[in-house]
Amino acid sequence: MPDDVSPAGRDLRAYTDTLRPLYPVVRNNAGEWVLLRHADVAAAALDDVRFSSAVSRHLQIPNGLDGEDHSKFRRVVDRHLTRDALEPFLPVFDGVANRLVADLPRGKPVDAVGEIGAVFAVRAQCAWLGWPAELEPRLLTWMEANHAATRSEDYERTAQVAAEFDTIIRSVLAPHLSGAGAAGDDVTAQLCRETVDERLLTEPELTSILRNWTGGDLGSIALCVGVLVAHLAREPNLAQQMRTASDAKMDAVIDEILRLDDPFVSNRRVTTCPVRIGGTDLPAGARVKLHWTSANRDEAVFGPGNFAPEAHAAANLVYGIGKHVCPGRLLATWQLRIALRALLASVRTIAFAGDEEPEREVSPVGGYRRVSVVLD
Repeated sequence: MPDDVSPAGRDLRAYTDTLRPLYPVVRNNAGEWVLLRHADVAAAALDDVRFSSAVSRHLQIPNGLDGEDHSKFRRVVDRHLTRDALEPFLPVFDGVANRLVADLPRGKPVDAVGEIGAVFAVRAQCAWLGWPAELEPRLLTWMEANHAATRSEDYERTAQVAAEFDTIIRSVLAPHLSGAGAAGDDVTAQLCRETVDERLLTEPELTSILRNWTGGDLGSIALCVGVLVAHLAREPNLAQQMRTASDAKMDAVIDEILRLDDPFVSNRRVTTCPVRIGGTDLPAGARVKLHWTSANRDEAVFGPGNFAPEAHAAANLVYGIGKHVCPGRLLATWQLRIALRALLASVRTIAFAGDEEPEREVSPVGGYRRVSVVLD
């Protein structure tokens, strides 16, 4: 097994594709043990006793909690992400997507990540949470800064960007916690009335939940849209099929495209005892990365680059697996389908601008940094 392996500045897919057949586990420059194969990533994700999620020095609800603490906060979060809770927002998301697509230029280059995905993500999330539309420029600027800080792997820079986002969240929470917005019925107001252990959620807990819902999801949705649009620009026949596909078929195709190019790169764990995984002995307290992007491309499970949405659905790890599976999967699935339907319904063709290849993101960010396309 190679030591001090770091993918910094590389295309994560290409890099892990070369490592995975040779090494199930690698060690990066930060001293983290990175699991690359599907079987090992799934095993660690399902073993929440030996692989703890309590890895951050900051409060992370619910994904940074274990055991009953995780369960009680997860119940709070899940109540707002059920089919019944989200269905009333489908017409709202439709409206956001249709208005955005109608305003996009035709016959001129447009960036699918920054000008379609990011804008749709901000507008849809603000509509869902009841946040003021005036926050859009601030949130878009923050998303750019967040990706830049993540690329830099500079802790101080990343912490500063995280603090800036918490300031945005607290500005939204302030009227609710002061009583001025307590009677509202938007999702943020409802969350402020939630309880655990027969008490209201504290401001740090509310901030952490909203950070989880928005801070990560905004950037992820933008990256997903970039991946989807790039794939359809390369596969016009598939784009044509998706214009008339059922919701279930479209969801399966979206999940398969994202499996092949998974922007949800990794999650962290820490071992609570000595563990043997991937033929490697890890000590207690070892910092571990579950590399979803690599696991989702494991040839031992999916074959060499095969595109088979239905056949691969059961093993697809785009949204994780186990107790910490992404609680926002349904929300993300519906938003991505709605955005893609609106785009396909309003244009005849999607082509790369001037045959310009998309610019890939580099570790530790996945997907594309920019996808310049011309819509016609």
